[in-house]
Amino acid sequence: MTFARMRESMILIHVGRKLNEQPREQGAREQGYIGRFLALYIHQNQLASSVRLVDKQLPELAMLAPEFASACSKDKFVQADASRPDILAKLLKTPAGKIYDYIFNCGGETRYSQDDAVYRNRSYMLSLSLGQAVADAGGCKAFVEVSTGFVYAPDKAPRREHDRCKPWLKLAKWKLEAEEALGKLQLQKQGGAVGGGAGGGRGGLPLVVMRTAHVYGPYTGRWLGTALALARVYQQLGKDMKFLWGRELKTSCVHVEDVARALWTAATWRASLPASTSVSPFSAGANDAATAFPVFNVVDHGATTQAALAGLVNEVFAIPTTFTNAFINTFARMNLEHVVDDVNDETLDPWSEMLRKSDCVENTPLTPFMEKELLQDKDVNLDGTRFERVAGFKYKHERITKAEVQDVIESYKRMNWWP
Repeated sequence: MTFARMRESMILIHVGRKLNEQPREQGAREQGYIGRFLALYIHQNQLASSVRLVDKQLPELAMLAPEFASACSKDKFVQADASRPDILAKLLKTPAGKIYDYIFNCGGETRYSQDDAVYRNRSYMLSLSLGQAVADAGGCKAFVEVSTGFVYAPDKAPRREHDRCKPWLKLAKWKLEAEEALGKLQLQKQGGAVGGGAGGGRGGLPLVVMRTAHVYGPYTGRWLGTALALARVYQQLGKDMKFLWGRELKTSCVHVEDVARALWTAATWRASLPASTSVSPFSAGANDAATAFPVFNVVDHGATTQAALAGLVNEVFAIPTTFTNAFINTFARMNLEHVVDDVNDETLDPWSEMLRKSDCVENTPLTPFMEKELLQDKDVNLDGTRFERVAGFKYKHERITKAEVQDVIESYKRMNWWP
């Protein structure tokens, strides 16, 4: 299925990150990162006649590269806390007084290792409040919820949308809670029917959930950004870069430009469904029927592993990359916090010194800081064929390559983030 270019109105939640976040909380917030690239894609392709961007942070306080200036300009931006129901009703309306056609929730807490209360308040409640407000306002054509592929039980086999969910990060646990709450809200408002309605009809909560793999691309601040910062430190120290667990650990990923395109494709696909469409062909496949809603994995074709990432680090930085043996891996499983602390102690001070000597900006979003919660022996392994089959989506960045990594580093240099 293909979709013609449309001139729709849309609202996008969260495009920035706090400029003054402390180093251990840094790494450009993933969904703010996704949000700015979605805004850029819509702007460059003239897909929307009216755009509203909502965030707690002003664009001037976010580390936006120059190419985002027009896409995230002041005239499109509203500073607000979108988790507050009392202001959502106004945020959702266009200047003409109608609800926006497409609503993308790219918001939520994306730092790791936070308390449950943080994720509940900043992710779960944001999603639920926004979904409730959309439903109460009479619905839109498409409500796109950006979620994470970390909701699945880890497995060597690629996880499909109907596979068992068992989040191993607190961040993912609350994203899954949000998905399920929105699914139940959709059924309450629509009586189990899916679809904004072919020809632009509205009603209820026309939900579609997009579960992303590790997202990378220009200006990325975590996963790949952390790996590149570590590699740069080890290059400076003249040491090998060692990887825990093994060569075959799965690290599925996807380029941010493809994520932006996928979100827009999902919105147009969702809006095209007639109101009578059954949910069954597009359900999440969960045991609870109340979670039956369209859900898609967003992941490239690279089937990326740690071995592939290590090979790229070796090619780009010309440093040896090795994998720890079974004895060290066993010790690490029992003493992961100690291992992570050792790595951070070894790399954070040299990184800070490198930044100082290079006259880089003080608050670069890059850091080699490793998170214990993320550095677990868990596969991130997604199958994204359903979205390609159902929505006709095609990836432009099929796998992470040396050229892609070099492009990321060049983006850091343009922003004076790279020592």
